[in-house]
Amino acid sequence: MKIFPTTKRFFCAAAATFAASVVFAADSWPHKPVRLIVPYTAGGSNDVVARVYGERLSAYWGQPVIVENRPGVGGNLGAAFVAKSLADGYTLLITPNNLPTMNPYMYAKEKLGYDVAKDFEPISMMAQGPILLTVNAKLPVNSVRELVTYAKANAGKLSYASAGVGTPHHLTAELFKSEAGIDALHVPYRGAASAVTDLVGGEVQMMFGIPNSLMPFVRTGQLKALAVTSKDTVASLPGIPTVAGAYPGFSSELWIALMAPAGTPSAVTEKVRQSLARAAKDPQVIAKLEAQGLQSVAGSPAELRSAIQSESARWSHIIINSKITAE
Repeated sequence: MKIFPTTKRFFCAAAATFAASVVFAADSWPHKPVRLIVPYTAGGSNDVVARVYGERLSAYWGQPVIVENRPGVGGNLGAAFVAKSLADGYTLLITPNNLPTMNPYMYAKEKLGYDVAKDFEPISMMAQGPILLTVNAKLPVNSVRELVTYAKANAGKLSYASAGVGTPHHLTAELFKSEAGIDALHVPYRGAASAVTDLVGGEVQMMFGIPNSLMPFVRTGQLKALAVTSKDTVASLPGIPTVAGAYPGFSSELWIALMAPAGTPSAVTEKVRQSLARAAKDPQVIAKLEAQGLQSVAGSPAELRSAIQSESARWSHIIINSKITAE
């Protein structure tokens, strides 16, 4: 098709106008409230992280930052909502590591509702924390090695609790079983509170969970804390060794990050990233997250993307081999 000079000038002018509008939009962003979508119920770690950071971001940007809870289907409903939202930076996703690295391998595509690689722009990590291995106080073990020896000597008698099928705590236990070569019955609960209650009561013998949920019972002597699953020991949990001390290379941590719908202008996501990095160093943010057993962190989109890819490879192997599925 022949393009006449006048037509060329029109297209060039239109392109220049569009480019200028994009730059202007990114430059003036945000000019209205920003929503942080938490794909879980209020009160959990993801919700707390969203509200703690949201308070600082609102102060930085001079606009309300609204935390909106959209729970359902293991976090998939909220994630799918963000995936289908306008890519303008005004709707962002608070995501724990299980949503982009575990869910895609446990749920059927129609239950998932999104494609991690195609539908999201990674922005930055926000928080991370260890997972704690505990056992009922009456179980005759005091270390990871003793637990493994007991499990092998009492095949079929050991059970472990989790906050639900496909949660990081569940899959961490499956990873541990694989590494240690033991068997244990999974008893899933609808949330951590009831799981911890039965662990304390002796209905189940062990659990990988959030330190804040478990340590109060460790302090009263109702539970024993055997190890943390992070690569290194944790300053806030003095005297508790790592699982890696018994099984070198073992590592499993919780993390929470922020992602945007695919196609969100890079200038906008970069502004968000810089604001998150600033908030992560804020003493109030640090203190509030430490109270939840979490550490404030920040990073680049490339680092978050790399973490998603590497963890997806690891967890998909565990999920497929263990034939774990979620409804």
